[in-house]
Amino acid sequence: MIRIGLTGGIGSGKSTVATMLAERGAVIIDADQISRDLVEPGGEALAALVTEFGPRILQENGSLSRGELAALAFSEPQATARLNAIMHPLIREESARRLREAPQAPAVVYDMPLLVETGQQDLVDLVVVADVPEEVQLDRAVRLRGLDPVDVRRRMEVQASREVRLAAADVVIDNSGDLAQTQAQVSRLWDEIVGPDS
Repeated sequence: MIRIGLTGGIGSGKSTVATMLAERGAVIIDADQISRDLVEPGGEALAALVTEFGPRILQENGSLSRGELAALAFSEPQATARLNAIMHPLIREESARRLREAPQAPAVVYDMPLLVETGQQDLVDLVVVADVPEEVQLDRAVRLRGLDPVDVRRRMEVQASREVRLAAADVVIDNSGDLAQTQAQVSRLWDEIVGPDS
């Protein structure tokens, strides 16, 4: 079973590529879902976040107020670093466990937006980058996801640059065309790494 690390910047269409791979039989391990699980009440990260950022990040029912945490954690680089110091090791540990315990499948895909930034390439056999030009990232994130352009630019600034991601890639999926073009590239990738009959 091959382990694929799938990454890409905001608005790159990474989720579309993940869905196409899942349709071919890949098991998907979603880093964003792992992050959400870790901050659930009783989750491994929640107590550490409260210790670091204070009880105001909790709602009345004891669950995390994501907006409050974001306001505190992204207010300055040092606060973001404190958040990352708590979350990234836990996400890496849980991701490694899920990769080890993944059910048998032709491939397991670790869907991780910050794969390169957090140095997790060693968890996978192959790094696949969903890539579009930066102006396309911005347009899609604003137009399709309804995000604020200023927020999108800020997120892009803290993510690895396009050049750094591409340098880390074993395979690049050019996602700037239509769905059929992306589908053709994903099919080619699947046939090369798994085989056309899988």
